[in-house]
Amino acid sequence: MFPRSYSLLKEFVQVTTRDQVEKRVAAFLDICRREGVKATHQRTEILRELAGTEEHPDAETILERVRQSIPAISVDTIYRTLRLLEDKGVIARVGSIQDRTRFDANTDRHHHFVCTDCGMIGDFYSDAFDQFPVPREVSEMGSVEGVYVELRGICRKCKQKTMKTEGRSRSVR
Repeated sequence: MFPRSYSLLKEFVQVTTRDQVEKRVAAFLDICRREGVKATHQRTEILRELAGTEEHPDAETILERVRQSIPAISVDTIYRTLRLLEDKGVIARVGSIQDRTRFDANTDRHHHFVCTDCGMIGDFYSDAFDQFPVPREVSEMGSVEGVYVELRGICRKCKQKTMKTEGRSRSVR
């Protein structure tokens, strides 16, 4: 799913820089030229919005944000563009425990932490997970081309919120 070559492994993802966003947009424009796909202003802005965040937003969130610069953009355009970007390998769908599909413009090899309380999805890099040995049972099903790990738990913010709430309920007793 993700390209084999990727930058140095990091424990935690840094904020996406403008340069990274523009590299992703340029890669998309190159794909469009090679494959005869129209690189419209709307498609470019949708990708720019998605590539500029590490939040893994859903389509509705992307729509709200893109409407700030393109007020007339339709829900249909958002969904069709996200499907196109996914088909071209520019973005990926990522798992969520909530109902909405979330998207990720980071196509470097990486993994996700998903908060089971708030649905936050965070990227992380791990050489250990990238080198994960494929179980024999899986090898018998077919050839593995990549490993994607999704860890689920409670994020720091939700844990702090829970601790504060528990502290208040103890003091009330």
